[in-house]
Amino acid sequence: MSTPLATRNTAAYYFQAVASFIVSAGATIVGIAYLPVNAWERAFLGLGLLYTITSAITLAKVVRDKQEEVQLVGRVEKARLDKLLTEHDPYRVDAP
Repeated sequence: MSTPLATRNTAAYYFQAVASFIVSAGATIVGIAYLPVNAWERAFLGLGLLYTITSAITLAKVVRDKQEEVQLVGRVEKARLDKLLTEHDPYRVDAP
């Protein structure tokens, strides 16, 4: 019985994802800070940015949880099928 290899992220991939998030959020914050608008509009845009960031994090978590659930269900179903196949003997004759 072969088990699929667990996919692990490399340190470089993790660093790139974190750096990309920091650069994009930082650039947007700097852009909002230097906009020629009053404080209320700046605060509104800042709240919009925070809402977008928290929504993206929540979406990433939901997608990850769904993927893990599908993998777990698939492994359970595969184990059940393997058990049925090992117990099945096509040449067995039931004696009366």
